[in-house]
Amino acid sequence: MSKLKEEFIELLDKDREFRYTVAGYLGLSEILKRLDRLEEGQNKLWEGQEKLWEEVKLLREGQNKLWEGQEKLWEEVKLLREGQNKLWEGQEKLWEEVKLLREGQNKLWEGQEKLWEEVRDIRITQNRIATTIDRLTISVEEEGLYVIRHRLENELGLKVELRRIFVGDKEINIYGATDDICIIGEATVRLGINLIHELEEKIEILKRMKPELIRSKIVKVIYADYATPAAVKLARERGIWVLSWKEDATPRIVSETS
Repeated sequence: MSKLKEEFIELLDKDREFRYTVAGYLGLSEILKRLDRLEEGQNKLWEGQEKLWEEVKLLREGQNKLWEGQEKLWEEVKLLREGQNKLWEGQEKLWEEVKLLREGQNKLWEGQEKLWEEVRDIRITQNRIATTIDRLTISVEEEGLYVIRHRLENELGLKVELRRIFVGDKEINIYGATDDICIIGEATVRLGINLIHELEEKIEILKRMKPELIRSKIVKVIYADYATPAAVKLARERGIWVLSWKEDATPRIVSETS
């Protein structure tokens, strides 16, 4: 092929205007233009088709995601229904508990009313007992003062005025003093070891707060209708005179004040 032919073919291939000019001479110009437009349209169709396939692909992916989301949604709905059913069951049980609580509360109110009645009865009884004890205690104190005063006068020749005194908030049932001796004691219906400790504590408080009432000699005494064996034993060890109107439980001791 000559060089001229090669150049001609290359121009036809690359130069559209040249191609149309040649076609015009040959009567093919309109056909070539239509073919070119068809080619351009076909290319656009291919491009559009590719985009369409892309859209379809995206739609399918979106559809798949929708299906997945829908399945998850159904799972959530299923869980919600199960939860709702459990809530209904729990609510029924709760109402049962409320019903039982109300019944229990009513029983408590009934029991409380009975309890208040019992408390009122106990208070009435307690007041009666307290009144009886007060009367009995007063009688024991008065009796103790008389018996101890009589014994001291007849047996020791001591004429001592015995009385009740207070030191701070402490009450001492029996106190009296003359010359160099003082008598300090308690009177009770029943003597236990606690009262012995209490008497010694009161004597120490008296020494500290009102030393002018203390003498060089002291008689520690407890007048009691009844004394427990343990109390009698401890009183004897501590040098405390324990007596009643009929007998001495421990000997009378006149000790030096420490």
